[in-house]
Amino acid sequence: MKVPLLDLKAQNGPLREAILAAVADVVDRGAFILGPEVEAFEKELAAWLGARRAVGLSSGTDALLVALMALGVGAGDEVVTTPFSFYATVGCIARLHARPIFADIEPDTFNLDARAAAAACGPKTRALIPVHLFGRPATLPAVTVPVVEDSAQAIGACKVTGIASCLSFFPSKNLGAMGDGGALVTDDEAFADKVALLRAHGSKPKYVHHLVGGNFRLDALQAAILRVKLGHLAEWTAGRRRNAERYRRLFAAANLPAEIILPEDTASHIYNQFVIRAPRRDALREHLGRSGVGTEIYYPLTLHLQPCFAELGYREGAFPHAERAAQEVLALPIYAELTEAQQAYVVERIAAFYRQGS
Repeated sequence: MKVPLLDLKAQNGPLREAILAAVADVVDRGAFILGPEVEAFEKELAAWLGARRAVGLSSGTDALLVALMALGVGAGDEVVTTPFSFYATVGCIARLHARPIFADIEPDTFNLDARAAAAACGPKTRALIPVHLFGRPATLPAVTVPVVEDSAQAIGACKVTGIASCLSFFPSKNLGAMGDGGALVTDDEAFADKVALLRAHGSKPKYVHHLVGGNFRLDALQAAILRVKLGHLAEWTAGRRRNAERYRRLFAAANLPAEIILPEDTASHIYNQFVIRAPRRDALREHLGRSGVGTEIYYPLTLHLQPCFAELGYREGAFPHAERAAQEVLALPIYAELTEAQQAYVVERIAAFYRQGS
């Protein structure tokens, strides 16, 4: 049996005609940059999330970047965050010539340890970026600095608590575009206005530049596609949660080693990924690949040990919980269209690996 890590054809197929009609409407209007389609999507997204404002942006990465730009983060500043996340979380800090300051994660949630993060804040701290990793909301630390939530994997998992929540519409996300896209969601009207200004080179009106911004605009074509898909997001999230619960039942019946740890469920977990801890992870992944099961490692090298951040001076062992997670985590297929037979096959193949002592 073939079980891909993600099957976008299964998701997009039933929506094909509606998506093509939405795209054709944009083509017929000829408004490809911002305009009514982006404005409509922003209003619908904000309403769906229960937030005052949403600003459509070019990617989740750029959402993080422009949030820090709007806060005035720059050289000499520090931003506290997690060492266990996608590169963009820290890359956006470095691009502004600020210094990333890491705090370790909670071993059971993979999210930033709130107490460690609060302790890492100092007089130069300008912002803090917690990540709602894999779709599970993180506990936000009690700090006085602005909190920019990296919600790239967690759309709808939690309300905006910090100054802003940054979303990604990369195709693999629960709400995925057909290309790059992102958004910043906030309850602060003035902050939203500043982000909207920055996304268009700081210009308003045209050719009058109040700030040094960039080209961070969400394409109208992507906005049209996302408007179609937004109406199905609750259903897809429910499907992912259903599949997570089914995995738990299947794993419980499979008599697997106690060292295999499944993600703990919470009512608001949206399961952008279903990530287990597994002994002999790399060998297990090879076995599953030979069996036709798609998997992924999020993330095999922690951010504080990335070569591009060597000058920060962190060494192996600095954040043991994050480093251990990087050695043990494995993401299994969890998309809403996954069938019970496919999930049973995934678990059976994992059980076979440990039975055989592979």
